[in-house]
Amino acid sequence: MAGKISKDELEELREAFEKVDLNGNGFVCDYELQELFKEANLPMPGYKVREIIQKLMTEGDKDKDGKISFDEFVSIFQELKSSDIAKSFRKAINRKEGILAIGGTSELSSEGTQHSFSEEERYAFVNWINKALENDPDCKHVLPMNPNTNSMFKAVGDGIVLCKMINLSVADTIDERAINKKKLTPFTIQENLNLALNSASAIGCHVVNIGALDLREGKPHLVLGLLWQIIKIGLFADIELSKNEALVALLRDGESLEDLLKLSPEELLLRWANYHLESAGWHKINNLSSDIKDSKAYFHLLNQIAPKGTKEDEARIDINMSGFNEKDDLKRAEFLLQQADRLGCRQFVTPADVVSGNPKLNLAFVANLFNKYPALTKPENQDIDWKLLEGETREERTFRNWMNSLGVNPHVNHLYSDLQDALVILQLYEKIKVPVDWNKVNKPPYPKLGANMKKLENCNYAVELGKHPAKFSLVGIGGQDLNDGNATLTLALVWQLMRRYTLNVLEDLGEDGAKVNDDIIVKWVNSTLSAADKKTKIQSFKDKEISTSLAVVDLIDAIQPGCIDYDMVKTGKLSDEDKQENAKYAVSMARKIGARVYALPDDLVEVKPKMVMTVFACLMGRGLKKV
Repeated sequence: MAGKISKDELEELREAFEKVDLNGNGFVCDYELQELFKEANLPMPGYKVREIIQKLMTEGDKDKDGKISFDEFVSIFQELKSSDIAKSFRKAINRKEGILAIGGTSELSSEGTQHSFSEEERYAFVNWINKALENDPDCKHVLPMNPNTNSMFKAVGDGIVLCKMINLSVADTIDERAINKKKLTPFTIQENLNLALNSASAIGCHVVNIGALDLREGKPHLVLGLLWQIIKIGLFADIELSKNEALVALLRDGESLEDLLKLSPEELLLRWANYHLESAGWHKINNLSSDIKDSKAYFHLLNQIAPKGTKEDEARIDINMSGFNEKDDLKRAEFLLQQADRLGCRQFVTPADVVSGNPKLNLAFVANLFNKYPALTKPENQDIDWKLLEGETREERTFRNWMNSLGVNPHVNHLYSDLQDALVILQLYEKIKVPVDWNKVNKPPYPKLGANMKKLENCNYAVELGKHPAKFSLVGIGGQDLNDGNATLTLALVWQLMRRYTLNVLEDLGEDGAKVNDDIIVKWVNSTLSAADKKTKIQSFKDKEISTSLAVVDLIDAIQPGCIDYDMVKTGKLSDEDKQENAKYAVSMARKIGARVYALPDDLVEVKPKMVMTVFACLMGRGLKKV
């Protein structure tokens, strides 16, 4: 062993490990190492990368289970500290454009730990937030922020800006009445941050490693990581066929609508850009990083999408292409952004970000262009089965957000097609403490021939695990059903995963998760309500009275006395609108007192028993914690 590892180094290694551990399952496997080196863009040939990965896996994987745990990861570093492999490995982990290393800002981590963050991202996000919230009176105390300083990290510390940004990305996620805005104290700030984090989780942000304290202290890498997820969800909201049928124009010859529906928002954006580049007679691009560094593709894209003044109430905007022939890359990028500014789209990138090909910020820049000027016409071609474009149900969206909030990899954009190789489902088993033997799992990239066979084997394994050891009820469900994307049967399995995940929270608190059933939760809810002298009670999760949300509101007040402002709560004979208002308030208040509720207000109003169960189970978990 080459020397002991200090506490600071250990924290730094933990952070590095989390960067590499894409699916957040606590282990690193060979394809995650491959992703790391691919992203890092290190100047080394492919065979060298494979050699390094092989060496890391063979030397690091002490217990030969095909994956590297954190302890094994640490010992790799102890043994390889000065070798070339360790150097390339460190370089790969830190290779992010424009990274700043800073000492930690909290007492705990300012003993010399180094966290890094990107100045470019800070600059871009500050400008985006300043613009988005410039007219919001609740944010006047911190806006506008200076993009050239670290003022943002302090500004998000009271939770208000974060809550507002979440609502901009997914409207009505947070009930404004639940945000503490006046005379803030450490306690009311903590509540705002709980509300922001639990709401971010409910819209599909991965917040597992972020706590309210980290945000209050403004830890840059965590603040930027969370903001990027929130902003991206907002930017991508409409890059989806059911919300934007004109995207069907991007269908290529020989493709079916199902093929197009499987594409992620990133893939759709690239295809959209190439559709317009083709019309301009320019060659296609393969990415939004190295292929756009010279700005030339961007010039053509702007020229294609700029309004031509042919529609009513539309002013014509002519793009000045003279900067296209500028010799200097940076100057050319500046000319380009001046033209983007004329379209009101100069957000996210500076000339330097274009020239360095910053993938994150260029993705945001192009998504913003698409949202303002898609310049697509819905094809009048009658061969298209428009019924396929119905969009996801509320239940499907909730399940998808739940999965993404746990940090599964790849990110789930489409519930059925993204589960067809069962990789995400297998990661979810690990989240509910069902051990997965990853040696049995086929991982991408799949071979050209027989790819589906490999995926089907994974699906069979996923169903096997569900029957035993998970003891799910999977009658009539086979691997083939997952592989086919059968909606009803896939949902049946996914629901049982989510239910077990919710009940595990109770098990961790001393209640036995396998034994906790609906009756136990109902009983706890009623006894907690009556102990707090509340008049409400519930018969079951199907109880029609739940549609008023009064039992939920009373339970929240019983768990944290005095937190509910009963002037906000409608009682008596309630209209549908009253019920909706109560449900919105109840869900936001549950999140505010620290319950990670994924259900939506409509689930309470319509008394959807499954989702109602998760609300009460999360509140029970919070009530038993007594924190």
